[in-house]
Amino acid sequence: MKVKCEFCKTEYNLDKLPATQVRCAICGHSWAPTMPPRKNTWLIFIASLCALLSAIVFTIAVITQHHAKNANRGPLIVGIENIDTMTDENGKPHIVVNGNVSNISEYPYAVPDLIIVSSDDDGNVLAQQRFMPSAAILDSGKSVKFTHVLGGQPTGVKKISAKLADLEVLQKDK
Repeated sequence: MKVKCEFCKTEYNLDKLPATQVRCAICGHSWAPTMPPRKNTWLIFIASLCALLSAIVFTIAVITQHHAKNANRGPLIVGIENIDTMTDENGKPHIVVNGNVSNISEYPYAVPDLIIVSSDDDGNVLAQQRFMPSAAILDSGKSVKFTHVLGGQPTGVKKISAKLADLEVLQKDK
């Protein structure tokens, strides 16, 4: 057991608690060492158990939230990778939207039409253009890329988003 001089704080290792006072070899101070208080093993066990249960509850909450987010997304997700501009042979600028559609489920799914939505800063829809993707059916875990050149665009377009048949999935600023 370790004891410490109350005056100079020198530490000593003793085999057992002495019955009489001890004297510090450094400063000469004498004191009667006491047995350090024992930690209650039941309290330590209960605290450890509470920490373990908290970790389990936290893990379950994170997993449940992750599954709920994926369930709300549906089996197909669409994402915009980039938005470019190009000029046609008549000198008219056009917006080119590049992205992909991914199947995150375990089963093949039919890919619905894609809709590119152009909106202003306030979220007001200014134009929508619908087109067919290059794949009709998407196998489990697969993705298909798309490129769509937007026709005439109204002025004030600040956001371009893509959606699948009634499911808006991703927005990207222009």
